[in-house]
Amino acid sequence: MEIYLIRHTSVDVAPHTCYGQTDVPLKDSFQEEARLVLQNLEGITFDKVFTSPLSRCVHLANYCGYADAERDPRIMEMDFGEWEMKHYDEIRDPRLQEWYKDFMNVSVPGGESFADQYKRVSEFLDDLRSEQANRIAVFAHGGVLICAQVYAKTVKPEEAFSVLTPYGGIIKIEL
Repeated sequence: MEIYLIRHTSVDVAPHTCYGQTDVPLKDSFQEEARLVLQNLEGITFDKVFTSPLSRCVHLANYCGYADAERDPRIMEMDFGEWEMKHYDEIRDPRLQEWYKDFMNVSVPGGESFADQYKRVSEFLDDLRSEQANRIAVFAHGGVLICAQVYAKTVKPEEAFSVLTPYGGIIKIEL
């Protein structure tokens, strides 16, 4: 089974802001970026299409012709809890340094760790294995794409954030 993982386009949020599961607006460049995504998907047919329920993914799925994409909360971005919409430099929580040292296992206060997100995404991918489909599209977030690559063993967990897919990027994994 081929899974095409498509990251949403650029968001209109200040750099270094924890926007995770907040429903944030897209940049004015959406049309241009989405047109490139659509061109990169041209000629590929999907048996099933999924999207994160956050508008930045739904909007891109709709633009690409998949208004009926199934929304699945398991493929939402990491929950930054109390840090949502805060710039990293503004976070005064002493646990921030602990999280920097071990983001894989340390949960954000009121949110989740990378391991928590990985568990959600893994459950989603486990369920995809039972789909009667050869090719699936998933419109999601950078963190979800990282989790999927770790799941597919194309990326090691310790290298995960060095391979962050750019906005509007597409990667393919095989299950």
